[in-house]
Amino acid sequence: MTSLSPPVHHIRHGGGESHLDFDVRCLICRFLGSNFGTSGNHQQQQRCRKPARMERQPSFSRDIGHAAAETYLVTRLSFTLLKYLGLGYRWITRLVALACYALLLMPGFLQVAYCYFFSSQVRRSIVYGDQPRNRLDIYLPTNSNGPKPVVVFVTGGAWIIGYKAWGSLLGLQLAERDIIVACIDYRNFPQGTISDMVKDVSQGISFVCNIIGECGGDPNRIYLMGQSAGAHISACVLLEQAIKESRGEKITWTVSQIKAYFGLSGGYNLFNLVDHFHNRGLYRSIFLSIMEGEESFEQFSPEVRIKDPSIKGAASLLPPIKLFHGTSDYSIPSDASINLVDALKGVGAEAELILYEGKSHTDLFLQDPLRGGKDDLFDHLVAVIHAGDEEALAKDALAPPRKRLVPEILLRLARQISPF
Repeated sequence: MTSLSPPVHHIRHGGGESHLDFDVRCLICRFLGSNFGTSGNHQQQQRCRKPARMERQPSFSRDIGHAAAETYLVTRLSFTLLKYLGLGYRWITRLVALACYALLLMPGFLQVAYCYFFSSQVRRSIVYGDQPRNRLDIYLPTNSNGPKPVVVFVTGGAWIIGYKAWGSLLGLQLAERDIIVACIDYRNFPQGTISDMVKDVSQGISFVCNIIGECGGDPNRIYLMGQSAGAHISACVLLEQAIKESRGEKITWTVSQIKAYFGLSGGYNLFNLVDHFHNRGLYRSIFLSIMEGEESFEQFSPEVRIKDPSIKGAASLLPPIKLFHGTSDYSIPSDASINLVDALKGVGAEAELILYEGKSHTDLFLQDPLRGGKDDLFDHLVAVIHAGDEEALAKDALAPPRKRLVPEILLRLARQISPF
C-alpha cells in the first residue's frame, strides 16, 4: 500500500516557517498539552534567585500569551496536515483516543500545571544558549540546608513535541525528596534535527554543571536522565561526550561529572526503530528527516556505535548506566533497553536493566506518578541518588506517601484507551 505521507524535503533551521509535514497525532498531542505553557523566544532570563512576589504575575501572563500563540500555530498546522493526510478512520480513532486520554488525566494535569506556574520552588525558562528553545526549568527543594543532588532530565515527545514542562511532575516529586531537578528544553523537529537536539542538550548539561552550585546543588552529585525520545537523545549526548573526551577534544563538561545515567523507556538503535515507528504512524520519510537520513543512523544509535572498535576508549569513561522499561511498552519495545545493556556490557561498561512487568510506555512516567503512593521506579531512583547519605535515606524512610492526583478509575480507563 502506498504511504499517505508526502515526501519530506528542504529542512530550514532557525525558527523560520517550514513546509515539512509530520505526524498529525503528535501535533494534536502538542495542542492538547499546551495548557502547561510554551517557551517563547523572548522569555526573560531568570537565575536561581527567588523572584519577588510582584514578578510572578507578569511572568504568568507572558506564559499565557505564549501558550495562546502556540495553540494558534499548532491548530493552523494541524488543519494543513489534515489536508495531506485526509480524515480516514485511522486518524479519527487516534484523535478521539488521544482527546479522551488527556481528558481522563486532566484532574492531575491541572494540579501539576498550577504548581508549575505558581510554586516559588520552580524557576522557569532559564536561558542556557542562544537558540529559541535553549531554556530549562529548575525545581528546588524547600529545604535549603546543604548542597543537594541534581537530576538533569531530558523529556520525550517523539523528537517533535518534546517540551521541558513535560518533566514537571517528576521535578516536583523529586524536589519533595530534597533533589534538585533541571528539565532541559531543546529544538524539536522541524525546527531542528537530531544533531541540533544533541547539541542543545549537551549545552544544557554544560550549563547545569557550571551553575548548579549557585542553586544549592552539589556539582559532585549530578545525574543524567532521559525518557523515551529524551532517553535516546541524552544517551547520544553522553556517548558523544565520552568519545570527545577519549580523543582529547575540547569540551565544556566532562562525563566524570555525571554520577550515573538513567534511561526510561528509550530507543537506542534507529535501524530497529524506523519500520516500527512507521507502522505506528511516525512515517519513515519523517523519521529519516528527523535523523538526517539513514546514513546517520549509526552515529545516533548508541547500541550500534558503542561496538565500534575505534571508540573503545570511550566505554571506560561512561558512568554507571541504569535502564528502565516496561514489558508491555508498544511505543518502544523493551528489547531496545535489553539490547543496549548487552552491548554496553560487551565493551566493559557498567550497565543494569530493570524491567517492569506489564507496564506500558506511559505507565512508568505518567499513570504511576499520578496514582501516588508507592512507586517502585521512583523509590529506586531516590534510593540510588541518596545512596551513601544516611540522613537522606532516613528521611526517605519517614516520607509520607505521595499524593494521589487522579482517581483510580480514570487512570484505568486512560490506560485502556491510550494511543501510545
